[in-house]
Amino acid sequence: MGAGKSTIGRLLAKELRLPFKDSDKEIELRTGANIPWIFDKEGEPGFRDREQAMIAELCAFDGVVLATGGGAVMRDANRKALHEGGRVVYLHASVEQQVGRTSRDRNRPLLRTANPEKTLRDLLAIRDPLYREIADLVVETDERPPRMVVLDILDRLVQLPPR
Repeated sequence: MGAGKSTIGRLLAKELRLPFKDSDKEIELRTGANIPWIFDKEGEPGFRDREQAMIAELCAFDGVVLATGGGAVMRDANRKALHEGGRVVYLHASVEQQVGRTSRDRNRPLLRTANPEKTLRDLLAIRDPLYREIADLVVETDERPPRMVVLDILDRLVQLPPR
């Protein structure tokens, strides 16, 4: 959360001349409801089922830049779909950076807690190894303008061996 997936994804897609898709936004478009509402009505498991179906669908497309929600890696099926669907870039941000970027965002159901910083630390401890497991690239986003992150990704993508 708060690593810049949507912003950087949009810029990267523009540079690569590919369509950009955000799995959370696609879920909202299809359901006509925002993510917090889905969490409230269906709970996290209901949302994660929708997310898994959406990621499977989006990973089947050829030539798309996809941003997923931060918790997408929690399911084996999502990790498999992402890894098999193309190159995976893990945008890593420190908890301090995440807190700063998400503190005023009310659209993050998992951060509706008394201590969002602790929640972010706990989530990172669980999710970080899973992202690293499937990532072709790990890119630090702390205190870097999105444009610089995109240039870094582009430089590093061309250096990757073919799959």
